[in-house]
Amino acid sequence: MDVDTRLAEDWVRAIAAAVEREHERLTELDSAIGDGDHGSNLRRGFTAVLAVLDGPDAPAPDGGPGALLTRTGTTLISKVGGASGPLYGKAFRAIGAALPPGQPSADAAGFGEALAAGLRAVRDLGRAEHGDKTLVDAWTPALDAYRAAVVAGAGLPEAAAAAAGGAERGARDTEPLLARKGRASYLGPRSVGHRDPGAASTALLFRALAETTAARAAEEHGKPA
Repeated sequence: MDVDTRLAEDWVRAIAAAVEREHERLTELDSAIGDGDHGSNLRRGFTAVLAVLDGPDAPAPDGGPGALLTRTGTTLISKVGGASGPLYGKAFRAIGAALPPGQPSADAAGFGEALAAGLRAVRDLGRAEHGDKTLVDAWTPALDAYRAAVVAGAGLPEAAAAAAGGAERGARDTEPLLARKGRASYLGPRSVGHRDPGAASTALLFRALAETTAARAAEEHGKPA
């Protein structure tokens, strides 16, 4: 299975659905150590993304997954306030840029490199490293698990499932950390004991990828030979 335009769109729609379900929890997490707007900002951003996908100016299918993911990132940057808009927007733009325009699909290894480009964009913009209590702490183990699965011969659904597990573990592991970046860093030791909201939303992103690829695999498996 490869990541084509339809799968990329299904992934983005799944993220939007997850944000809609979990935006109150994300805002609650952010209220403890941030500005208290992470969930509402992401909800606003992905609502805008859905409006683009459903509107007359939606990316053309023949633009490939890269064009769709780049457009997703551009929309997030323009519509989301706070830190999450630029960070997730840059991440999706980097993922899209790693998939050349018109390229109809990317295999599991190629998509892994695109996810790595997304992580680099986040790290460059936020100047964050693993252990700083940011979304990097969920994205890094997600990418590591994804790559390890691909090296071991796994297909896209299995690699995505491994990434989702890695992201969720990474998000949980932010709880005992002292925040070194962002608004949470102003709290000093009081940031300890709280899960980072960006890491939590990153876990939603990778879980959405796992669910989307699993659904496509089930669909393809159910087709008559």
